[in-house]
Amino acid sequence: MRVLGIETSCDETGVAIYDTSLSGGQGLLADALYSQIAMHTDYGGVVPELASRDHTRKLLPLIEQVLGDARLTRQDLDGIAYTAGPGLVGALMVGASTAHGMARGLGIPVLGVHHMEGHLLAPMLEDNAPAFPFAALLVSGGHTQLVDVQRLGHYQLLGESVDDAAGEAFDKAAKMLGLAYPGGPHVAALAERGNPERFRFPRPMTDRPGLDFSFSGLKTHTLTAIRQLEATGELDDQARADVARAFEEAVVDTLVIKCRRALDQTGLKRLVVAGGVSANHRLRERLAQACEKRQATAYYPRGRFCTDNGAMIAYVGAQRLAAGEHDASGIMQATPRWPLADLAAPVTP
Repeated sequence: MRVLGIETSCDETGVAIYDTSLSGGQGLLADALYSQIAMHTDYGGVVPELASRDHTRKLLPLIEQVLGDARLTRQDLDGIAYTAGPGLVGALMVGASTAHGMARGLGIPVLGVHHMEGHLLAPMLEDNAPAFPFAALLVSGGHTQLVDVQRLGHYQLLGESVDDAAGEAFDKAAKMLGLAYPGGPHVAALAERGNPERFRFPRPMTDRPGLDFSFSGLKTHTLTAIRQLEATGELDDQARADVARAFEEAVVDTLVIKCRRALDQTGLKRLVVAGGVSANHRLRERLAQACEKRQATAYYPRGRFCTDNGAMIAYVGAQRLAAGEHDASGIMQATPRWPLADLAAPVTP
């Protein structure tokens, strides 16, 4: 099957085509991504209405671009997959309506897929794709979850954030430090100049058993540290860098500790790390060290597939469409809140 994938859950418009007759990186025929970051930066975060309008403007041109890059026409497609949730409902509707309209016109099946399942399986697009089963850390602006992945659609949630996601905490810390949105890359860049010995921030929920996360207290601790520096007139450029370093170290250590526990608890030797925060270099270094001690291997999607993208949606959609799944005729899916635990496994005939 040649499947067109459409991603419009938040502030990136992603389109890709995946061919199930090929494998790994070879199966991805073409992909394109348009980011709305520049537009939302002025507001310090994503404005849902603006996001929906921009998806409407960019989606069809991107589809034509990807078809051209793959040297295909619409008639060469065998199915269409789109992000059905979780995400911003207006943005999801843009992708869903476009996918259903195209599929009906072409007479091919269409399927809404889970956004986080896309991230979960994004490393499958690589030549060195992990085999099932594996543990997975999904870490992004909207989610921080540890998942036991046995095979496609068979997922057990091991732990998740009880408040802010790690990526959300990065964004809020960046705002406190006067950095631009999105915060993760800017905090990481500033942290490179920071003194790791000056501050030590708490590693939340690591002093107790379990695999859940919490980052709201760390956010409050960061704000308190900044205000104390302001009050004493010590909040200069170096102090900001030192705070950024302490914050990043705390988040990274917390994620690594929980990943170690997940590997120990499940006995698995493969760890998939996906989502926007998975691009953090310090996190990758620490996870590599942790996996080496356990004779385990960490797997990541390539850089441009760490954030939202159409390739991961095309891949997941292709697997599920090939298993016989599809949306009921004329019924579009747009589910802003959709727990990964509620996702069903495909029923193979």
